[in-house]
Amino acid sequence: MIEVQNLTRRYGDFTAVDAVSFSVSDGQIVGLLGPNGAGKPTAIRMITGFLPPTEGRVTVAGQNLFTAPTAARRNIGYLPENVALYGEMRVCEYLSYRARLEGLNRAEARKAMAQVLADCLLESVARQVIGTLSKGYKQRVGLAAAILHEPAVLVLDEPTVGLDPKQIIAIRELIRELGRKRTLLLSTHILPEVELLCDRVIIIDGGRIVAEGTPESLRRNWQGEAVVTVELKDPAVDSQAVLASIPGVVGVEPRAGGRFELRCRSGSDPREEVFRAVVERDWTLLELALRETSLEDIFVRLTTSDAESDEEVVQ
Repeated sequence: MIEVQNLTRRYGDFTAVDAVSFSVSDGQIVGLLGPNGAGKPTAIRMITGFLPPTEGRVTVAGQNLFTAPTAARRNIGYLPENVALYGEMRVCEYLSYRARLEGLNRAEARKAMAQVLADCLLESVARQVIGTLSKGYKQRVGLAAAILHEPAVLVLDEPTVGLDPKQIIAIRELIRELGRKRTLLLSTHILPEVELLCDRVIIIDGGRIVAEGTPESLRRNWQGEAVVTVELKDPAVDSQAVLASIPGVVGVEPRAGGRFELRCRSGSDPREEVFRAVVERDWTLLELALRETSLEDIFVRLTTSDAESDEEVVQ
């Protein structure tokens, strides 16, 4: 549904996006991740047709975005990070206005408005002035406007930024529902959002793709040290030394309240040996848990340069 090939954007000698290529299949929800300055907003603007590339091509539903922009844009719904709304308009007035901009006739507009008001749970505020709405409802109005013309592809740029926890949950549910009907590209820096919503993840840094795959495959391919949490009741003086001697454990970090974090070799799981050592010494075990590599761990590892790591050590 979306094909991005060698997409590049230069500003003089600076390359913001460098030969990025990926595809999003029909019906997929794909998350685009990257730290500040990674080139993510620039890539999104090119994919949605708001910024011409220096090189490369974007195809949406078989239409080349740069040689046939009108036909390609009919298939794109775009929710930018900062939604541009007319605060003095009522919700229904604004959606009617957007429907006319999308080229819908009066009958099509009425049908589309009724549908998006229902889909985005806006029926109760349809006659309300936009400027009086909460930010969560304004995000819903932006989403409603983006899907009025029933695009095959929906691009969302930081859709939950600045929302409170309840609003975030509501918008995530709405995104999940919209993703059942459309191909969806989600740009965000909120990692739990990606794990909850996305089928695939693309991580970019320095304008290039540094990793791509499902959350599960990324964990499998980029798994680092395993971490086992152990909590003992009234730990003995030699507890840390005993835990450190267990095969597969490469380091033990004591924590408050009788807790220890065991850093273990990648792929190892020493919980059975830990349990046996505790039982043999008649210690009381309160917790024994293996912490899996999270998407956050992978993201930090892939987007932290050696210079940054050295700087953190110096500090």
